Amino acid sequence: MNTHWKTLARPASRQLNLLSEEEVNHILLSLADTVEKEAPLLLHENAADLAKMNPNDPMYDRLQLTPERLKSIADDIRNVAGLPSPLGKILSENKRPNGMTIRKITVPFGVVGIIYEARPNVTLDVFSLCFKSGNVCVLKGGSDAWNSNKAITKLIRNVLTSFGLNENFITLLPAGREAAAELMDAAGVVDVIIPRGGKGLISFVRDHAKVPVIETGAGVVHTYFDKDGDTEKGKSIVMNAKTRRVSVCNALDCLMIHASRLADLPEISTPLGEKNVIIYADTQAYAILDGKYPGTLLHHATEESFGTEFLSLTMAIKTVSDIDEALEHIATNSSQHSECIITENSGTADYFTKRVDAACVYTNVSTAFTDGAQFGLGAEIGISTQKLHARGPMGLAALCSYKWIISGNGQTRD
Repeated sequence: MNTHWKTLARPASRQLNLLSEEEVNHILLSLADTVEKEAPLLLHENAADLAKMNPNDPMYDRLQLTPERLKSIADDIRNVAGLPSPLGKILSENKRPNGMTIRKITVPFGVVGIIYEARPNVTLDVFSLCFKSGNVCVLKGGSDAWNSNKAITKLIRNVLTSFGLNENFITLLPAGREAAAELMDAAGVVDVIIPRGGKGLISFVRDHAKVPVIETGAGVVHTYFDKDGDTEKGKSIVMNAKTRRVSVCNALDCLMIHASRLADLPEISTPLGEKNVIIYADTQAYAILDGKYPGTLLHHATEESFGTEFLSLTMAIKTVSDIDEALEHIATNSSQHSECIITENSGTADYFTKRVDAACVYTNVSTAFTDGAQFGLGAEIGISTQKLHARGPMGLAALCSYKWIISGNGQTRD
């Protein structure tokens, strides 16, 4: 494979740091306009990718671009342009007894690598966030989205060159495994790699990369309907969390319900049946739903039904005797992404919030809100499920490191 990109990425990052915030914003706004203007071309290339995938594949929805989605992506780019720059922020400042001043300020990582699956929107999201935060991005997308990613990258590079800028602010690597290996092995060139995809991809990158990795993506999401839960809220939240968009990482995978509230389960589940959601229910939940939920959609749960990220119109139901059993089930099966409790008891909600180990913990709110734009971050580069550096939705600030600036007047150390 041609590894010429390795000699271009680092010098490009130094050039990018010379741009003013006003220049960066102007270019991003131009890119957003160009995305909308060139929508027919992008949709044509995306259709070529879609033609090779089974529409019933959960990844089909992630792969698909539509005029509405392109408009939303363009708006996200505009949102990023409108956000304050994360660079040059003074995080701390102090003056030492000897007169020396020490400041801690935010700086870009430099070169950010992204390995992702069939989600061409990531190409634009990542570029806009990296560009705004002063980072060069090196992208390795999946073969399923090759035509889409190639067209989007060419569009971005054309916008950059139209402003007389270095097109190597973004690089798209070939879709094969060899390119992924080159990127993961690029210590000294790439500062950090962020994998976006399923558990298998994330684990593979974490286990094989020589470059530091920020883990994102995989979401085994639970909602616990407590003994003090409100049925109408529960019905609405579960429906939204499960069916709003099934192929994303914040979608609900397992509903846990307090045994004393099993009688409410058919009502909570009714909207799910109307959306043809397949349910794998444990023995107690199955007995309650049998005859009250479409028989073709109701199945007995197995051990494999729990701890699974379904990414489809499928979910599991687990009956628990109390909140501690719910918490234990989460601890055993969670990916530490997003967890929710539905309860009117503030003490129970506080107990749940303190005990759950996850990036995002909700009380009476759909987990569908785990999203950078919904958190006010503009577009997002991913949902971090780890604890070092960044956690949860990663916006501009998460793409920065910091350095110490020390100034004085001839001080020397004894």
